[in-house]
Amino acid sequence: MATKNGLSRPQLSFIDSDRFQVVVMTHAYGRRCGVRYMTNGLKVYYVPRLPFLMQNTLPTLYGTFPIIRNILIREGITVVHGHQAFSTLCHEALLHARTMGYKVVFTDHSLYGFADLGSIHMNKVLQFTLADVHETICVSHTSKENTVLRSGLPPQKVFVIPNAVDTAMFKPNPSARMLDEVVIVVISRLVYRKGADLLVEVIPEVCRLFPNVRFLVGGDGPKRVRLEEMREKHSLQERVEMLGAVPHTQVQSVLVRGHIFLNSSLTEAFCIAILEAASCGLLTVSTRVGGVPEVLPPDMIVLAEPVPENMVEAIGRAIKLLPKIDPFSMHDRMRTLYSWTDVAKRTEVVYDHAMNARDEDLLQRLSRYFECGPWAGKLFCLVVILDFIIWNILEWWKPTKEADIAPDMIHHNEIEHQ
Repeated sequence: MATKNGLSRPQLSFIDSDRFQVVVMTHAYGRRCGVRYMTNGLKVYYVPRLPFLMQNTLPTLYGTFPIIRNILIREGITVVHGHQAFSTLCHEALLHARTMGYKVVFTDHSLYGFADLGSIHMNKVLQFTLADVHETICVSHTSKENTVLRSGLPPQKVFVIPNAVDTAMFKPNPSARMLDEVVIVVISRLVYRKGADLLVEVIPEVCRLFPNVRFLVGGDGPKRVRLEEMREKHSLQERVEMLGAVPHTQVQSVLVRGHIFLNSSLTEAFCIAILEAASCGLLTVSTRVGGVPEVLPPDMIVLAEPVPENMVEAIGRAIKLLPKIDPFSMHDRMRTLYSWTDVAKRTEVVYDHAMNARDEDLLQRLSRYFECGPWAGKLFCLVVILDFIIWNILEWWKPTKEADIAPDMIHHNEIEHQ
């Protein structure tokens, strides 16, 4: 995502619309390729790079430079904002943007370890990228601590801005609930990290202890087979409903059928699904991991250690608390606690910090990369120097002054006032 200063430009309904316009760049999604305009005036570039695994594109390092440069110049970008540590497109965009002299911001949405091979590799890549960003955003204080430890960033350069929920989309509907049973909703990717194996142990025990409990399980993934086998083994076909993948537009209709939302994640920086469930008036039972304890007030969530016995006990406590839960009161509290408007205002402050940062030449940038390690530091410097050379070749081949500048799109509100 990139933003451009919009003081003299038409208003857009995002991030303090009288000051900023937002342009999104992502990879192609199937046949969705090229430039699209969303109904709220958001412009999206779907670059012709197809994902190969978990919505990640193949790393090209320099292969995306020409198209990224073209977009940044055409749109008159001021700040480049990258998301997600595992996004190769994000890392490449931030590298190229810094080479071109743009201010950059990075948001980390996940927690990663320090011991396994994948985490060690990812942490080094993150150290490379964050060595040259102006500001960083994390979605929880636990996430901030994790990012600082992994990347070596000074803590004062990391802001904490939580996610939010569109409460207008997630409203309670008690009439959709069954009166004679307790429905526990699970909506998650059915993978190891999301605690699918934990669900296999927890669900049969809960069904044994509480005859009036039924489960709705939404989501898909490699662990779905284990849940299907568990359901067959314990003859729970009537009490465990497998919904498969649930489109986001249908999540609310599933949530309002339940009384309790169950999150079994083994690691989680924030978990926006908890916000959506609480906004629909569900009491949450969750593993006590990562940034989850920061998400909701204690009377709206029951926390447990990620072991079957503790989860079953927590669900029992939640069932006893249900008579005290007012879905509409919970919805009103969520509307006050989490607002995308508030997130946008806080993000704007981070952009202001980035834009006020002093400009640096190549040598000043290289000095930070060099400090990333005795071998890695030298390798990082070579990567940046080559990126700088490619940028100058592109400038010679297609000078910036000859670029075709994209016209601003007039927002419908402006047309009505004209």
